[in-house]
Amino acid sequence: MMRKGTVRARSAAAVALLASCAAVLGAGSPQGAALPAAAPGQAAQALQAPRQEQADCDVYRSVPPGTEDGPAVKAIKAKRSLVIGVDQNSFRWGARNPNTGAIEGFDIDVAKAIGTAIMGDPEKVTLKAVPTAERIKFIQEGRVDLIVRTMTITCARLEQVAFSKPYFTTSQRVVVPRSSPARTIDEAVDGKTVCAASSSSAEDELKIRPKVGKIVTVENHLDCLVLMQLGKIDATMTDDGLAASQAAQDQTVRVVDGEVRPAVIGIAMRKNDTDLTARVNKVLADYYASGAWRAGYDRWLKPYMLNDADHYWPVQP
Repeated sequence: MMRKGTVRARSAAAVALLASCAAVLGAGSPQGAALPAAAPGQAAQALQAPRQEQADCDVYRSVPPGTEDGPAVKAIKAKRSLVIGVDQNSFRWGARNPNTGAIEGFDIDVAKAIGTAIMGDPEKVTLKAVPTAERIKFIQEGRVDLIVRTMTITCARLEQVAFSKPYFTTSQRVVVPRSSPARTIDEAVDGKTVCAASSSSAEDELKIRPKVGKIVTVENHLDCLVLMQLGKIDATMTDDGLAASQAAQDQTVRVVDGEVRPAVIGIAMRKNDTDLTARVNKVLADYYASGAWRAGYDRWLKPYMLNDADHYWPVQP
């Protein structure tokens, strides 16, 4: 059984929200609505025109898969513990089940597969909750060896950390209360108070949209859902998978039409840990080839996502 790493104290509001979901989690997977289809014109424009920062670097590029234990892997094995930074607040991706205390979700399955493959023993893998805004800091300070936490690969981040090959495609979507009249991203954010996780791709997107009324940033995207429940914000921008998880978690919110910032998600680690990156890429390749990736998608995400699994597995363009 996986050991639980030291968990950063959550905000009182987030704790209250998770507790309120206990009955839902205990009763099994809620049947939330899938993401709405993107508005045809807006989606086509967004998905056909890569972001400028992606045009400036190759976000699909990583070291080739490998199985050799180099300096980074040997050092991890010597300390007899591979520490993986994960989320504990993203329903269906990485969330703490209040009934069992275990962290579970799509990303958690990926993290466990990587850890067990490298260490050969799940008891030598530690899952450590990491806030969105501190993911890179935790890596650079050596507080975790890897981050498996819906982390978008960007050119700016590639300057600070190394990434695996992508293992999921994504875009930015907007969540609003069901009572909101907004039907598109522009209607949801123009002149409105919009929330995003600090240091996230969503925050970057909101900063370049001149008509946004006010941007509120939080440590973890789930805090945006809390603020929406309290009536403090009008909308939340986040990854499409996380937007879907919020709509599944709380039936009083919904995802509006349209998506922006097509991107890919990868696993982050220290920039010079080349051998560790190669090992992670080998595990990811095997994980997909074995059918485990699709099984994880079907188990955790399929009921809530707009597209089938093939749409979300990154293919080299």
